[in-house]
Amino acid sequence: MKVRSVTIIFIVTCLLVSPSCRRNPYAVNVSSVEADIEIKRLETDLFTMNPSDISSRIPYLKQKYGSFLQIFSYIINTGDVNDSSFGDFLERFCTDKMNNEVYSSVMKQYPDVRTLEDGLREAFRHYRFYFPHGKIPGVFTCTTGFNNSIITGDSILGIGLDRYLGKNCEYYPRLGIYNYISDRMNSWNIIPDCIYAWGSTEWNFPDLKYVADNVLAEMIHEGKLKYFEKCMLPETDDTLIFGFSAGQMKFCSNNESQMWQYLVENDLLFSTDQLVIRKLIDEAPFTGYFSKESPGKASVWVGFRIVESYMMKNSGISLGELMVATDIQHILEKAKYSPQ
Repeated sequence: MKVRSVTIIFIVTCLLVSPSCRRNPYAVNVSSVEADIEIKRLETDLFTMNPSDISSRIPYLKQKYGSFLQIFSYIINTGDVNDSSFGDFLERFCTDKMNNEVYSSVMKQYPDVRTLEDGLREAFRHYRFYFPHGKIPGVFTCTTGFNNSIITGDSILGIGLDRYLGKNCEYYPRLGIYNYISDRMNSWNIIPDCIYAWGSTEWNFPDLKYVADNVLAEMIHEGKLKYFEKCMLPETDDTLIFGFSAGQMKFCSNNESQMWQYLVENDLLFSTDQLVIRKLIDEAPFTGYFSKESPGKASVWVGFRIVESYMMKNSGISLGELMVATDIQHILEKAKYSPQ
């Protein structure tokens, strides 16, 4: 009787605190894992310098920001940092009226970056859990004239804060940025965007050399990246992982079987037509092959569901093995994917 009563109490307690009693399958113990993240703010250095001192301060900038300074320079079109003209070009960028207004908006939104540091540190603790010998990138912030959200390079992760001023930022409509894109240009999208960009750099589609470049290969490749993202950010809501609204997430959940059936019945999975692939995989207000209620990249969510099923039904496969796997047919078969 005593054992039975304890069981009942446990069940009732779980019901009361649900869903916290349901174990998050992506949660792992990273308490003993270290990942040192310190964000360096290039925009602050550039826009607080006396313009007349910029040329003389270039050696300091090179020393502090390393190869990121060159990447940044190419993005803002100021050329080779070793050219004698670089200082003049950089001074023009830093004295431009619009650039200074944008910098003021960035500093109002991001007076400090401690929250970003904490979020990235936690994500890269998970990265080190799965990849103990993986490199932790140097992380930098900047303003890029609205050119780039996330910048990646060899052990480099850059964040263009002017692309994260909030969906209602006055500049975005003037720049012709579509609402379905600007809806995700918020502070809470930065960490998921960073982790997706890091994953897509580490496991680049062309470098993996899949047997074929078709719809299914790209769906599963993107699904792998989203699975990686969830492993790095196990407490992050799926709406942020996938960039969907709550309504769009509900559409995907309610129509998973229909979307898969449509792809199968219309012989789209093995299409190598780049127009078809781009319509299913790229950013868009909705996925044209489905309905206007669907999110753009809804097929990526289907790809993720295949990958998730594959990993759940093949527990001996590590995340590292998944990310380099290129036998798409094997993944599909072993996933035993059967949406209801």
